[in-house]
Amino acid sequence: MCQARSFSSRITSVEIFLGHIFLALTLLLHSSIQATTSISHVYVVYLGANRLKNAALASNHHLHLLSKVFTSIEDAEQSMLYSYNNGFSGFSAKLNASQATSLAKLDQVITVFKSKSLKLHTTRSWDFLGLAVDNARRTPPPQLAYGSDIVVGIFDTGIWPESESFREPPEAKPIPSSWNGECVGGEEFGASVHCNRKLIGARFYLRGFEETYGPIDFTRDPEYRSPRDYLGHGTHTASTAVGSVVCNVSGFSGLGRGTARGGAPLARLAVFKTCWGKDLEGVCTEADILAAFDDAIHDGVHVISASFGYSPPLSPFFESSADIGAFHAVERGISVVFSGGNDGPDPGVVQNVAPWAVSVAASTVDRSFPTRIVIDGSFTLTGQSLISQEITGTLALATTYFNGGVCKWENWLKKLANETIILCFSTLGPVQFIEEAQAAAIRANALALIFAASPTKQLAEEVDMISTVRVDILHGTRIRNYLARSPIVPMVKIGPSKTVIGETTAPSVAYFSSRGPSSLLPDILKPDITAPGIGILAAWPPKTPPTLLPGDHRSVEWNFQSGTSMSCPHVAGVMALLQSAHPDWSPAAIRSAIMTTAYTRDTSYDLILSGGSLKSTDPFDIGAGHLNPLKAMDPGLVYNTKTEDYVLFMCNIGYTDQQIKSMVLHPEPSTTCLPSHSYRTNADFNYPSITIPSLRFTRTIKRTVSNVGPNKNTVYFVDIIRPMGVEVAIWPRILVFSKCQQEHTYYVTFKPTEISSGRYVFGEIMWTDGLHRVRSPLVVFLSNVGFVASH
Repeated sequence: MCQARSFSSRITSVEIFLGHIFLALTLLLHSSIQATTSISHVYVVYLGANRLKNAALASNHHLHLLSKVFTSIEDAEQSMLYSYNNGFSGFSAKLNASQATSLAKLDQVITVFKSKSLKLHTTRSWDFLGLAVDNARRTPPPQLAYGSDIVVGIFDTGIWPESESFREPPEAKPIPSSWNGECVGGEEFGASVHCNRKLIGARFYLRGFEETYGPIDFTRDPEYRSPRDYLGHGTHTASTAVGSVVCNVSGFSGLGRGTARGGAPLARLAVFKTCWGKDLEGVCTEADILAAFDDAIHDGVHVISASFGYSPPLSPFFESSADIGAFHAVERGISVVFSGGNDGPDPGVVQNVAPWAVSVAASTVDRSFPTRIVIDGSFTLTGQSLISQEITGTLALATTYFNGGVCKWENWLKKLANETIILCFSTLGPVQFIEEAQAAAIRANALALIFAASPTKQLAEEVDMISTVRVDILHGTRIRNYLARSPIVPMVKIGPSKTVIGETTAPSVAYFSSRGPSSLLPDILKPDITAPGIGILAAWPPKTPPTLLPGDHRSVEWNFQSGTSMSCPHVAGVMALLQSAHPDWSPAAIRSAIMTTAYTRDTSYDLILSGGSLKSTDPFDIGAGHLNPLKAMDPGLVYNTKTEDYVLFMCNIGYTDQQIKSMVLHPEPSTTCLPSHSYRTNADFNYPSITIPSLRFTRTIKRTVSNVGPNKNTVYFVDIIRPMGVEVAIWPRILVFSKCQQEHTYYVTFKPTEISSGRYVFGEIMWTDGLHRVRSPLVVFLSNVGFVASH
């Protein structure tokens, strides 16, 4: 009995102990759930188009909605960051998850999403594009004839207003009467001092950033609480898009000397500082970005250039501030261009893929910086660099200073490489980025670096922290083998670099440029276009070192930068010229003119090469092709986009009639998901390119073009390059126009002629009247194995 009771008591003790554990876990889980719901984040609440003419009424309406999830108006006011009440309707606020969920259930609300953080995508280029300013033509080039009536908005890290690139030209006309914007002062930025008839607007947005990351730590991240730029990225992109003409400028070490100017040097500049330094990297929050879009629409900009984004997975279109802001800007006649991202060369990683905006890839120009490497006075090779003075030192393999010869910071063998030039290979390790090898060489106290990598990466893109010559693997191997055979330590002389124009085949697509297809909407080809984005020389803040790195004490007023961040403002500048030359054109017409006049062959008349490989490009690399500003001025035909196209698109991605009517600025009786839409896909969106995301059987899509050429009476004939394994038929094959702005619709039928389990094939359609060549790329995903088997 005692044993039995003892056993029973032990069971009871165990039960009590387990009960305590269960209670503790329950309390912990409950507190965890409470903590999850009570943790606040910045959310964006999107309500659609703004139909309240009064901004104060709209703000009151937003506060009323927000107060539904707070116990008092005061708490709601304290929570709100921005009320978006100009170009569209919505607000951003600090909310917990349950509050956000409650707001999302309200009928008036279209989407609620957490404010994400986006990252920045970071002279000769305009000559390469055909927009030279120092030619001998009697008529002024387009960039000196158009643009003074156009305002370009740059969403970036701000501006260095003292740069010559933003000075007010003596012949500057009065500020356009349509301008409603402001010049907001702040730290080291005076509105009356720094704004002029060139820089006509400047704003900054910090609430979303500081609510997300806390107050800026100025000891760690140098910044200005004003539109003034520290990171340099915004100054560079603004200078590229609309910078004034400045003669005899060059980058660090005097390279790239020439005349600097933006694509539209007469255009006005409005700066919207949405991005801030965090660990010396530009970070932009969606709450701030949407506030900038709202103001830009109100202020009266004509073009918006934004060089930021985030890597896939991509958010749905109306759960993205950039896509929402761009949609409402385009509805009001404002062209919007984004950088496509720097995640290449893998496919499917392109960013900013909304069909109402333009997404830009990056490519090279025909300028290079050859740098001689002379070993022991007789063995000579040539690489690429930005070196201003000759460097002489001993040559050594990386194995002498780094474990396994892998040039990484953590692999240093604690041996100093004084007066030594180290040879590093990207293939060992591998060393994915040249900056890794540079940091390692600096740690070893090397004199300079020879970096051997893929032949598609041998471009002097930016100023280096340590003198670096880029060579391909072949040249790197020859140097390595010479070192291995040499009985003594070789001596090497490097540089100085030279500026050479016209001897390099260009363009080629940058290896880092993000490729299609779109991971969010494969029905629409992205990127749309490619433009110069390698080694672009533009204005720079002299208080910011050219590399941004600690320990770099150099000062420059012009700097080389690379990225789709640099190609994006090239397109923005051309958009400004087109808008000025054709004030009646819509953003869709401007996009169409840029895309249908693009070219796909380089200066050797061969197909443009794809960096990151040795193959020719396809539309996923370059979109419609390379930017061609002069041809875009007179495209002949354009593909316009109407409300019904956007309605079709939104129906197909799952929005209801009521939501669509809330989003569209001017809803029509046809603004509804009619049954007729059920058989039309987004391939029918009236886009300048044509993409069939899955061709299993015969399909027909339609396109509509408008005559914007100089001749009202004109006839266009069609030529087709068929994708492999696909039969393409067009009806009608002739388009006869008898007046300007006349529209004609044509139909394209695709029929698979080969069986495929899934591959992309490419072709093109070309309409020509003898003067104009209106080209549309064809992208077809041929996938008909299962269909053929079942039929």
